[in-house]
Amino acid sequence: MPELLESLLKQSIKIDELIVVDDHSEDRTKTIAESYGVNVFTAPELPDGWTGKTWAVWNGYLQSHGETLVFLDADIRLAETAIQSLLLAQKNQGGVLSVVPCHITEKFYEKFAMVLNLLGVFAFTSPFEARNKEKGLYGACIVAKRADYDKIGGHQRIRSEMLDDLNLGASFQNAGIKVTNYIGHGLVSFRMYPGGFKSELEGFAKGAVLSTASLNKYTLFTIILWILGLIVSPSWFFLIGHPVFFPLFIGYILYAVEMIYINRFVGRFGLIHPVFHFLSVIFFLIVVAYSLYQAVFRKKVIWKGRYIRVRGDKS
Repeated sequence: MPELLESLLKQSIKIDELIVVDDHSEDRTKTIAESYGVNVFTAPELPDGWTGKTWAVWNGYLQSHGETLVFLDADIRLAETAIQSLLLAQKNQGGVLSVVPCHITEKFYEKFAMVLNLLGVFAFTSPFEARNKEKGLYGACIVAKRADYDKIGGHQRIRSEMLDDLNLGASFQNAGIKVTNYIGHGLVSFRMYPGGFKSELEGFAKGAVLSTASLNKYTLFTIILWILGLIVSPSWFFLIGHPVFFPLFIGYILYAVEMIYINRFVGRFGLIHPVFHFLSVIFFLIVVAYSLYQAVFRKKVIWKGRYIRVRGDKS
């Protein structure tokens, strides 16, 4: 949160309202925010039928008065012109927009998320999603007009949904309000899971399988083909001297070059993980397996110490 507040206070335009919601978390939200002179609102106790995220965002909205709403997660970092650029994009584009932040990593385990990050960027910005009525938003950074947010009922409408950002986007789409997603290169970034490997695994696993249900079939087909090639290409190492060695080796190199290039715009993952991309593939497969286990067999996922049922009821 300190990085977010510092960046907000340095924006190139004046921010009319800055509201931080303390949802009774253990990360010293209130103390940190008050040290920056920011208005802090403590949300009431979480009622039945709401997730922690939707309850916090909804209560923040109720405290606001502006015509344009910008929802930001606590781990977001903004360039000085970010808010100005977001408001201009929303004005020109219309409707609601969200940003997939540039994924900043510092520790080695964080870089295992490279493949998942690339897939997430594609899923949210795929051209096949343009007319998808279930098109989702990326919840870490959302910009919407108050009138549009009111029209769909805001986060109250999707209060029990674990994948709140995806369902919120679908609500806007179904109300005839355009949804546009951007990448945050140079403007919006975040560090997702500084709390350790366990939090990274749980964070990705809670929606890895369920989130694919809303994707356009062509987006999903493209992802499956890309993943299959990514899984198969490292087998060149075991097939030296075999006729398929050369095409597999070339494919492996092309995947590495592709990742190095795209990562320039969507995240910082160094060189080791793109070159030895099978490391990220292994993590991806672990996440998918764990996500399937939770969604299909347990019918609930764990996130930040809470079990959330797949259908939205918290236990």
